[in-house]
Amino acid sequence: MTDRKVGRPSKYKPEFAEQAKKLAAHGFTDEEMADFFSVAVSTLYKWKAEHTTFSEAIKIGGAPCDDRVERSLYQRANGYTIKTEKVFNDKGTIVRADTYEHIPPDTGAAIFWLKNRRKDQWRDKTETGFTDPDGKPMAPMLNVSLSRNQS
Repeated sequence: MTDRKVGRPSKYKPEFAEQAKKLAAHGFTDEEMADFFSVAVSTLYKWKAEHTTFSEAIKIGGAPCDDRVERSLYQRANGYTIKTEKVFNDKGTIVRADTYEHIPPDTGAAIFWLKNRRKDQWRDKTETGFTDPDGKPMAPMLNVSLSRNQS
């Protein structure tokens, strides 16, 4: 028997790793990267699984984008102050003044942050069931009594 590979040859090239790193640094999604490389998203997933350099390049490239978004979400959840400049016309003289605007905390951002960072305390799913005094789950018990009125 021969050791010929069956199927179409892969379009993957080693230089794709560097390109993918740059695309990830610009915030490209998997779908957008697949479109860039003119392949299906499933092919991109296959490349990630088969080529560790490609997969790692995407992780490394995307990390700064993720960090910026994380910092922004954190600021939004806690509130922050921004410095701006206002320009006034005072009797023909241009006056510039620094102003500070406080952006209040956003409860939606805070909840999102906590649900993802402290899942055990902030998840939506509630446990239902009965526990004994030690906190161990109890088997459900059902007491049924049927009575028949005989007149």
